[in-house]
Amino acid sequence: MKINPLFVNVLLALVLSVPVLGQGGQQKWKAGVAKIAITPKQQMWMGGFASRTHPSEGVSHDLWAKAIALEDASGKKALMITMDLVGIPKKISDHVRDQIKAKYGLGREQIILSTSHTHSGPVLENALTDIYPLDEQQTEKIGNYSRLLEEQLIKLAGDAFKRMETVTMYAESGVTRFQVNRRNNPATTLNRTTDLKGPNDYAVPVIKLINSKGALKAVIFSYACHPVVLDGYLFSGDYVGFAQLEVEKSHPGVQAMFFQGAGADQNPLPRGTVAFARQYGKELAAAVERVLEDSMKLLEPKLSMAYSEANLLLTALPSSAGLEEIISESKIPYYKRWAMRMLEQQKRGEKAPSSYPYPVQAWNLGGQPLIALGGELVVEYGIKIRQLFGLNTFIMGYANDVMGYIPSATILREGGYEGATSQMVYGLPGPWQPVIEETILAEVSKVAGQAGIKAP
Repeated sequence: MKINPLFVNVLLALVLSVPVLGQGGQQKWKAGVAKIAITPKQQMWMGGFASRTHPSEGVSHDLWAKAIALEDASGKKALMITMDLVGIPKKISDHVRDQIKAKYGLGREQIILSTSHTHSGPVLENALTDIYPLDEQQTEKIGNYSRLLEEQLIKLAGDAFKRMETVTMYAESGVTRFQVNRRNNPATTLNRTTDLKGPNDYAVPVIKLINSKGALKAVIFSYACHPVVLDGYLFSGDYVGFAQLEVEKSHPGVQAMFFQGAGADQNPLPRGTVAFARQYGKELAAAVERVLEDSMKLLEPKLSMAYSEANLLLTALPSSAGLEEIISESKIPYYKRWAMRMLEQQKRGEKAPSSYPYPVQAWNLGGQPLIALGGELVVEYGIKIRQLFGLNTFIMGYANDVMGYIPSATILREGGYEGATSQMVYGLPGPWQPVIEETILAEVSKVAGQAGIKAP
C-alpha cells in the first residue's frame, strides 16, 4: 500500500505537538541541571570591599556557576544561571545572552543570569571600575578570567539542555531572620540593641523539582541579605556558599541553587568569621529544609515570560571645578580615582550618560510569580513587589546586569552610601533621579502583566 507523504507529515506534526505527560497522564515539566566550578586558578583581585589592599591568597571553598534549563508542556523553554560572583556587568551579560540566543534560540525574556553577590569572588572586567588600584598584570588576569567565564556560561547552558528529563515542580516560601537593616542598626552597637529598626524581608522562597522516580533533583532558593560575613583573602561563596553545600550534603546528588533577593541594604550581623558564615548558611539551609518537608504548591507546566529595559534617569555629572575639589579634598581613594576618570572624560569632550537601560524581567512558572531585577536592589522593592503580586512572589536582585545600587525613593532622599555615593563605586556619573522607584515599579507591573502575573 502506498502511503501519502502529506499524511505522514501531518501525523508527525500531531505527535510532536502532544504535551509531555507523566505517570497518570498528567502534563509535566522537563528540566536539566548543570554546574561548573568558576574558582580562579591564580591569585586575583577580589570584588566587593574597597578596603582590600592586595589580591587573593587562596580558596575556602569553590565558587560555582549553576544552570537549570526548563521546558513546559507546550515546549516553551527557559534558562536560569546563578554565579558565586559579586555581580555581572552589562557587557558580559549582553554577550553571554547573545551567544545563548545564537546557539540555543533563547531570547532575553527566556534567560536569567543572576549572581549571589558574594564579596569573596573575583573582580570582573568592566565592573566596579574605580575601587581597585589595579596594575597591568592584574588587569590582564581579570580580562582573561572574564573571557573564560563567558565561555563557561555558554557551555553550561548547553549542558543543562542536554540533560533534560521529566519533572514535577513545586513552590512555597519559608522564613529565617539573620538579616539586619544596616542603615538603621549600626553594627558597632548591635550587641546592645533589643529592637531592630528599618524595613526587613525574612522570606525564603523555595522551588523544588522532583524527577519521574520521585527523587529530589534540584532546589532553588533565595534570601535578601548581603553575603558580607567574610572580608578576607580566600575565595568563598560566603554564607550563601555554605547554605548550598549544606542542602547538597543533606540530599546527595541534588543541585542547590541560590538567587540573591532585594538585600542591598541588609547585612548578616554580627559577622566577620568563618564560624558566622557557616552558622548563617546552616540557618538558611534549615529554612529551606523545613519548606521541603512541608506541603508545597504544585506548579502547572505552563511558562510565560516577559522582559524589558526601563530608562532610569541619572543626575548630571559635577562640574570640572567640583571634580577637581573631590580630587584635592577627598580622603577616600576610589572617590579620587572616580573624579579623575570623569574629569579626563570631560576634557576629551565625552558626554556623561543621562540615563541607563535597566533590566526588568517577569516569569510566570505555572502560577508562581518570579520577578528578576538588575542592580543592588534594596529591600523596599521586595516588600512593595510582594504587596503587588502576593507574599510568595520569588524576587531576584542582581540579575542580568549589576550597574549600581537601586535605592528606594526614601533612601534616595535620605542619602548616605546606598542613595548618594555608591554610584562612584560603579563608575556612574551621579545618583539616580527621584523618579527611580516610580519608574521601576511601573515597569515591573507592565512586564508582569505581559507574563500573565496578576495581583492576588
